[in-house]
Amino acid sequence: MPAPDELRALARQRKLAHTQLLDLKSGTYAAFLDLERATYCDGALPRQAKELIAVGISVVLDCRSCMQWHIGQAAAAGASPRQVLEAVEVGMEMGGGPATVSARFALAAMAEAFGPEAMAAAAGKRA
Repeated sequence: MPAPDELRALARQRKLAHTQLLDLKSGTYAAFLDLERATYCDGALPRQAKELIAVGISVVLDCRSCMQWHIGQAAAAGASPRQVLEAVEVGMEMGGGPATVSARFALAAMAEAFGPEAMAAAAGKRA
């Protein structure tokens, strides 16, 4: 599993690239951010459901930055650790054996997003 330092470094890299693309006035990136806002707003599916779908997709794609981002966004939208785990499990089923490797990273991102107490509670254990 990745160390907390690796998770923090990944988040820093994502934030730095975001800032750089904005500073460079990337039209493509601006359009992507508009697409992202339109995609993840509440609609027929609530934002939480959309973030959980993105978690499963990111597991299949093995996109660590995507997993970290969407797990955090799902948590912020009110998803529980068990709901995120089920989204990871859907990704594992869709992606087969290689996606179980991605799931290891997703578990670390979940621990970061929810904290050890919530993860222990989700597992029915004491922290």
